[in-house]
Amino acid sequence: MTIFAFRMSPLTIILTILAYFALLLGVSLIASRGSSGASDFFNGGRKAPWWVVAIAMIGAPMSGVTFVSVPGMVGTGGAAMSYMQMVLGFFVGYLFIAFVLTPVFFRKNLVSIYQYLDDRFGVTTHKTGAWFFFISKVLGASVRLFLVCATLQLMVFSPLGLPFILNVALSILIVLAYTYRGGMKSVLWTDMLKTVCMVVSIVLTIIFIARELGLDFPGTVQAVSDSPLSRIFFFDDPKHPRYFWKQFLAGAFTVIAMTGLDQDLMQRVLSSRNARDSRKNLITSGLLQIPVIFLFLCLGVLLYVYAGSKGITQTGDLIFPAVATGGSLPAIAGVLFVLGLVSCAYSAGGSALTALTTSFTADIIGTAGKSEEGISRTRKTVHLAMALLMGAVIYAFYVLDTQSVIDAVYKLASYTYGPILGLFAFGLCCKKPVRDKWVPLPAVIAPAVCYILQSHSEQWLGGYRFGYELLLVNALLTVLGLCLLIKKGPRK
Repeated sequence: MTIFAFRMSPLTIILTILAYFALLLGVSLIASRGSSGASDFFNGGRKAPWWVVAIAMIGAPMSGVTFVSVPGMVGTGGAAMSYMQMVLGFFVGYLFIAFVLTPVFFRKNLVSIYQYLDDRFGVTTHKTGAWFFFISKVLGASVRLFLVCATLQLMVFSPLGLPFILNVALSILIVLAYTYRGGMKSVLWTDMLKTVCMVVSIVLTIIFIARELGLDFPGTVQAVSDSPLSRIFFFDDPKHPRYFWKQFLAGAFTVIAMTGLDQDLMQRVLSSRNARDSRKNLITSGLLQIPVIFLFLCLGVLLYVYAGSKGITQTGDLIFPAVATGGSLPAIAGVLFVLGLVSCAYSAGGSALTALTTSFTADIIGTAGKSEEGISRTRKTVHLAMALLMGAVIYAFYVLDTQSVIDAVYKLASYTYGPILGLFAFGLCCKKPVRDKWVPLPAVIAPAVCYILQSHSEQWLGGYRFGYELLLVNALLTVLGLCLLIKKGPRK
């Protein structure tokens, strides 16, 4: 990662992180009061008010990757604000989750959504879906936390001569500390805190940049709209990855796969009192995400305008931290950046850790026939093991010098969530039984074929380049493979 001078003192950053951690821990302790059994950890006892879940779900899919990379991607590779095309598709995905998936999961009273695959196909398919989620979430959550750890390394740990491994260990301990006891109750309320911190940080940073540029509100709107980086819609080249319908459809199916079929995010939805409340929180959060992400992109345009006026050369993931902490804005801008970053990172890490613990305990190890006390013991052991695994993967990213961030997350999802999407799509749309023991075969072959197809698409398909719509191809190949496994027998 490129090194540049942060003028925000490490002591200020440390104090900001400690203050936020104290607030995080306080909220977690209050939220976890009365938590006792495994069900409280897994789904909060299904007592969460719908509006709490709705606010939590606004920020839940957003992590340090979103906070840093979405503003930065505006000025890289000609992307401009094309990400909004996916965001519009996100809302369609939320509607599908609210009216199709959620009623099924509530009707079956599921702890883990992958238990649906057991009911529909059998134990092998159940574990196949759970393992794909496990791989997806470990890698995805680790990519997100890696970005934050890498930024904190530049801002705090390297100036103090401290190693990256200590950085990772402290980050994992923070995440572990507030989720170990409270589970989903803690995650919901800390997600609310994260959403508030994130939105406040973005809005105030926009205000500070506008003031430094001498712009009032109408002038700020004009500066954003006049910039060539403010282009949202791309209808001109169907072969290009940013073509509107490719991104819109990819956005819809990405949300269905990465939210509706993701134990991490659906665990929040299943903590609602009933399916009706869950529909309300999904529709509300889906609508509100549109203006929130639009603010991120507007900030990105202003960051590049401001950087150009001040001779700041950083781009991509580095432009936001460079502007916020470089000393050209008021010191509070740097504090807000750190606050937004750590709130996104630790909340996303905590929810991922909780979901991994839930899925590994319920899906892969299994809870059938075990006492409440036995499940709790297993859950605590798994929780610690998942924390250690995430730390090890983050350190591996550091050793490999991984730098692609938001793109890496979505490309990773195209390969790992595609089979999950295919399994659920087949299960919901086709009621015929399949040969359960052979299901892992198409689930593994489909991503491999997608990788080959993506590597040669320009040569084989007349210049066509795959974007995030590769997720759909992956899911379709999985469905076709399942069709070959249909067996004769009574319809389920």
